Amino acid sequence: MNPSREHQQVTVDDVDFDALRESEVVDHVMLALQEGRGGNLITPNVDILRQLRRPQLRELAEQAELVVPDGMPIVWASRIQGEELPERVTGSSLIWSLSEAAARSDRSLYLLGGAEGIAERAADRLTETYEELKVAGVQCPPFGFEKRPAQLEQTVSAVVEAEPDIVFVALGFPKQERLMQHLREHLPNTWFVGCGGTLTMVAGEVSRAPLWIQRSGLEWVHRLAMEPRRMAKRYLVHDLPYAAGLFARAVARRTSRRTA
Repeated sequence: MNPSREHQQVTVDDVDFDALRESEVVDHVMLALQEGRGGNLITPNVDILRQLRRPQLRELAEQAELVVPDGMPIVWASRIQGEELPERVTGSSLIWSLSEAAARSDRSLYLLGGAEGIAERAADRLTETYEELKVAGVQCPPFGFEKRPAQLEQTVSAVVEAEPDIVFVALGFPKQERLMQHLREHLPNTWFVGCGGTLTMVAGEVSRAPLWIQRSGLEWVHRLAMEPRRMAKRYLVHDLPYAAGLFARAVARRTSRRTA
């Protein structure tokens, strides 16, 4: 665990999560902005946590200022091992709560990612909801831009020139987290939030599951029903077996803590 944190951390499958509720995450980010401190905020779900077991990707979590669980199985695993994370904190919820806080505090957002037109439509919906919200810019870089130096530089330059306070990066893991690290070198006072497919939901292209499904931990079933071709292999082949192992390791961790 990181001893410099002012709040508790809980280790789940060798990844340190910040034990914060969504409201506390928002307060942390807004206070940091007030004090001139930026940071990276990542929200691992089960699929991302599975990938973070690879040593070459682990640093993406280790170098982030905040890591919160976007996945009820992670919260359940923390409870099983006796070191409870208070709640699930998702990128698709944070985009609303942080936008509301930004509107109240005269802070600006930048939306980066999604298919052509998605970021624009997401920005329109956010500004319709929060009339005082300032959107510093939107950008939907072409597929594979990160592998083309000129396009990568163009993408980074556009964000840097906009000087936003908060950037939502919706490019999927680990592409978005790697870009966030790169952008932080140029904008150390800005907060970057990795949010996967969130802009698509905000834009209304894909509906989010009802609240009761989210709370039950079955949002993945809703996503699978909405996008079966894209999600079947991820959920059924990779994530379900990993989740079973995650719970088994949580039980073993609880047992080892009791006998230590």
